[in-house]
Formats: sequence, structure tokens, C-alpha cells
Amino acid sequence: MKDIVIASNNKGKINDFKVIFPEYNIIPIGDLIPGFDVEETGTTFEDNAKLKSEAAAQALNKPVIADDSGLEVFALNGEPGVYSARYAGLEKDDDANIKKVLEQLGDTEDRRAQFVCVVSLSAPNEKTIQFKGTVQGEITLNKIGDEGFGYDPIFYVPDLNKTMAQLQAHEKSEISHRGKAIDQLQRYLKDDN
Repeated sequence: MKDIVIASNNKGKINDFKVIFPEYNIIPIGDLIPGFDVEETGTTFEDNAKLKSEAAAQALNKPVIADDSGLEVFALNGEPGVYSARYAGLEKDDDANIKKVLEQLGDTEDRRAQFVCVVSLSAPNEKTIQFKGTVQGEITLNKIGDEGFGYDPIFYVPDLNKTMAQLQAHEKSEISHRGKAIDQLQRYLKDDN
């Protein structure tokens, strides 16, 4: 089984990668470099994913995958965007973030939103390659479902008549923003071998 190092310590993201990449041994960066953290100073998902994957690839001297992802709510001018994890504060509290989005939206009729994920593959002395996935949905009025993480309980997918938090892990991986980006990465890796 091949190893893939993921430049993340987010348990939800690591689990998503494990479900989507069952044929690989997924290794969180923290298992190899305890306390590894990169300040996300970019203004786009692309910028932040690249910052993380390149720093990790350099530190380990091996290929590394990183992602940056988040929620964009159209009526909020794309917020929380790249600040999704820390929208309500630096402690990265999912419940507080959800509460803030719902408060900001109030009873706004336009509740369209999208999840965005950019996956970045970096290797020493090679150009970083990136893949982007999105999934369209709407923000609910309150939390529904117990699966997933982050904004999943308030992200309703009309085609499935469920929130992301009502989907089982394998269902979510088939339609999610991360699943779509990783699918492109998988195709690239197969073509490259």
C-alpha cells in the first residue's frame, strides 16, 4: 500500500481522504512532524493550499498533498471563504462558525452557497499542481444531521434533498467538493504513472 502524506491535522479532512483514497495509507503531517502548521496568509484557496503543500514537501523532502477549502455564501459576498475555519474566531469552533453564518444571513431569501476545495500536490524541485472542486447548495435555517464536520449541518444539497451532515461518508465523497478535487488528482496520478 502506497503512502500519501496529507499536510493537515484536521480529523474531518483526513477521514475524507481515507474514504476517497482507500487504496492508499493516508498519513497526517502531524504523525511525521508534530506541531506542523503553516500560516494561511493567502487570499484564495489556491494560495493557501499551495503554501501548505510546498512547506510540507520541503520539510519532508517528499511529495505531499494539501488542501484548502471552505464555504462561499453568495448573499454574503462569498464569505466566509478562505476564513471558513476561523470565521467566528481563531479557535476554529464549528458551532460558532455556523451560528455566525446563520446570524449574518438572517432571513435573507437568497441562501445559495457553494463549498470549494483546492487540492495541491507538491514535490521537491517540481512545479506544484492544483485541482479544484465545487458543490452547489443552499444554507438551511438551522442545523440538520449529525455526520460530517464544519458547515455540513447547514449545507443543503437540493439534488439529494439532504444536508451534507445527513450523508454517509461514501455518499458525501461522491458529490463533495473535496471528492471532486481529489478525483481530478487521482486521474492525474494514474495518467502520470
